[in-house]
Amino acid sequence: MTTYLNALWHITSEMAPYLLLGFLVAGVLHVLVPRNFYSKYLSKDNFGSVLTAALLGIPLPLCSCGVIPTAIGLRNEKASKGAVASFLIATPQTGIDSIIATFSLMGIAFAVVRPIAALVTGICGGMLVTWLCAKDKFDTTEENNTATQKKQKNALLAILQYSFVDMIQSIGGRLFLGLLLAALIQIGISDDFFLTYGNAPLLQMLVMLVIAIPMYICSTGSIPIAAALLAKGLTPGAALVLLMAGPAVNLASIMVVKKAMGMKFTLIYVGSVVLGAILFGLTLNNFNGLLSFTQTTAEHCCEVHEEQTSWFTIICTIFLLLLILNVFIMGIFSRFKKQQVEASEVLYSVEGIDCKHCKAAAEAALEKVAGIEAIEINLEQKTVKIKGTASESDISAAIEKAGFTFKGKK
Repeated sequence: MTTYLNALWHITSEMAPYLLLGFLVAGVLHVLVPRNFYSKYLSKDNFGSVLTAALLGIPLPLCSCGVIPTAIGLRNEKASKGAVASFLIATPQTGIDSIIATFSLMGIAFAVVRPIAALVTGICGGMLVTWLCAKDKFDTTEENNTATQKKQKNALLAILQYSFVDMIQSIGGRLFLGLLLAALIQIGISDDFFLTYGNAPLLQMLVMLVIAIPMYICSTGSIPIAAALLAKGLTPGAALVLLMAGPAVNLASIMVVKKAMGMKFTLIYVGSVVLGAILFGLTLNNFNGLLSFTQTTAEHCCEVHEEQTSWFTIICTIFLLLLILNVFIMGIFSRFKKQQVEASEVLYSVEGIDCKHCKAAAEAALEKVAGIEAIEINLEQKTVKIKGTASESDISAAIEKAGFTFKGKK
């Protein structure tokens, strides 16, 4: 147990300063960039819209669950199908926080390759959708999104709130699970475990795909797992497959995309990620100079040793762990807290609202429904409490069009 805790502390301390910096930058982007900025330049069915969507999505800290309602929202705001696909493919693979964290654990090679791979796969998938799905009709609302971004009285407080509360609540659980698994891999798998498959790098990639696609893991949470496996002899190309496919697709997101966008769109979406991950993985394995540096970096980061840690790193690590602990405490409190429903309120059950980004997308959709006076969403209990005179059919339609599943009254 002591060895495991030492490994967990070391991996966490390596990432903590970079994670906190990434969260802060993500908060700045979220608060200071206007809400309609991303949909403003994505309406045309051409390469420019597809490229812009990928470039805009890469720095955003959205996981596969949060990016889906965001992408559907872009489509409702008249973004082109190709731009929606590009955004949907590129965004969850990376983010400003995960790029910085990737550099901390896995070195410059992976930190550079991840956003490039996200950009290329997003563009390819977006252009395929533009060419092949031009006549397909998606289930979107006809009204323009006139909701305006809520003004923040204090931008600094809003940035800190999003960076160290909202983001941690969205990905904290999966990030901590990734750290736990990474430490377990570090002490539980022998150093030569993957070396027996060294002559079959493609087989390693296929195994990573089988593991990654059903998983529900964010781009940041996948980093310690990939770094630990890399230190145990996994090829860099297979590690990249895990980093790309794990955050970009999972069974839940595939089902939602199929429902909202259609089968053809979904096949292109999944195929672009899978083929792109394999091609980039094979390419990365051929750059021997980058590989030696990357593997050395990963082995150093995942190695348990008695090297003294700076006070700054210790403070960052403790702060990060306290933020994650707060997520679990608030989640337990919210899960078991009995919801009070007044006579003028109705409680509905909704599936798919799994993070703060999903919550914001659902709130934005419901704000357009006539007759709604107040909205309260509980992420842990998967409920939406509505106050007002809006009909259940209108509420159901708004939730379904936002990409979630309406289950009726609680």
